[in-house]
Amino acid sequence: MNDLWKANRDAALKAVEPLAARVRPRALEDVVGQTHLLDPGKLLRRMIDADTLTSVILHGPPGTGKTTLAEVIAKATSRRFVRENAASVGVKRIREIIDDASRILADQDKRTILFLDEIHRFSKSQQDVLLADVERGLITLIGATTENPLFAVNSALISRSTLFRLESLNEAETKQLIRNAIENPRAFPDRSITITDDALRVWALKSEGDARRALTALEVAVLSSPSSTVHIDQQLAEDSIQQKVATYGEDGHYDTISAMIKSVRGSDPDAAIYWIARMLDAGEDPRFIARRLAILASEDIGNADPRGIMIAQAAWDLVERIGMPEARITLAQCATYLACAPKSNAAYVAIDAALDDVRKDRVIPVPIYLRDGNTSPRSDADGSGKRVRDLETEKYQYSHNADNQLTGQDYLGVPKRYYEPKDIGSEKTLKQFLEQARASKQSKA
Repeated sequence: MNDLWKANRDAALKAVEPLAARVRPRALEDVVGQTHLLDPGKLLRRMIDADTLTSVILHGPPGTGKTTLAEVIAKATSRRFVRENAASVGVKRIREIIDDASRILADQDKRTILFLDEIHRFSKSQQDVLLADVERGLITLIGATTENPLFAVNSALISRSTLFRLESLNEAETKQLIRNAIENPRAFPDRSITITDDALRVWALKSEGDARRALTALEVAVLSSPSSTVHIDQQLAEDSIQQKVATYGEDGHYDTISAMIKSVRGSDPDAAIYWIARMLDAGEDPRFIARRLAILASEDIGNADPRGIMIAQAAWDLVERIGMPEARITLAQCATYLACAPKSNAAYVAIDAALDDVRKDRVIPVPIYLRDGNTSPRSDADGSGKRVRDLETEKYQYSHNADNQLTGQDYLGVPKRYYEPKDIGSEKTLKQFLEQARASKQSKA
């Protein structure tokens, strides 16, 4: 039976659509950004042009066009498009989608794309129903997530999908997006709109590459103007967008701390301070930053400046005690000192090399003359049960009785070198002493 009111309902829903939905691109050529995926010759573009698309997972920050791209792909490949949210779709609904897809493929020779937003929320029971039909090609699955799919998405889906990362729009792309929206007849058919370059720049910067946020600002500016002729200047643009908020999801948590650590390791205090400021502004736990600085002090500075680990320890303790906002100053002091300190990873390399030998090679026994004389039994082969005195050549030599505290004694029993101090900072002095110690051992050998 025909629904006489469907057209009216559809028109009502269309009337309340946000601007981002009204101006959504309908062809690949209209998509702004993502050139690393959509330029001719790129993998995703080749898959679309050849209509050989298999299941894919689109991941990236909010507002990068994951839903838009899925719809454009469906149009470009002439496939039926079904949109669901993985957090709310149930097994019953999945079975309905599969049955419909099978029927339409048989009757119309038309394949179905199932777009699942928030695919990281897809449960195992949902997978069990869908995956077999995805694998045999009845359903083409396009998943979207703001999380890192390697950590957040089920391995069964990952193994059946190609992963594509969408990037935030840059400043030029955001400006182009806004210009396209203003010129789009579906945007504001009853308004005449002009915009200054300064206003464009405000939105391009404050939207942080989020297309939806930029278009929402444009819509607020236009709809809040009483006249049908709207001129958007810098002040109106500022008033129409919320305070700039740096993008900082789970990926941002790991990416930004990685950038901070590499900046300190690379002796760039300015970059280190910027990444710390970004983390703190996004609400990162300052104790997490302090902990990573403490690790870095041993891993990347080590004995080149032994004060580094003490400063990092003190900073961690102070951050725990005083909290934010004052802790930002302590973190800044610690990070700038460590960034300017001489660098050495010699201790880090040494312990990892020794652990590798312990785990892979035969364990080296403790030489007899290094064992605890009170607890380690020697030979009782004479049957007396008494410990046999060490032979003269096996006696432990007390370092403080030797010239320069160097006996030349072998403390390992095999020729191994793990610690190689670098010729920088305090480690330069350690290197000179170690060369003397090793020379003393070689001369005795």
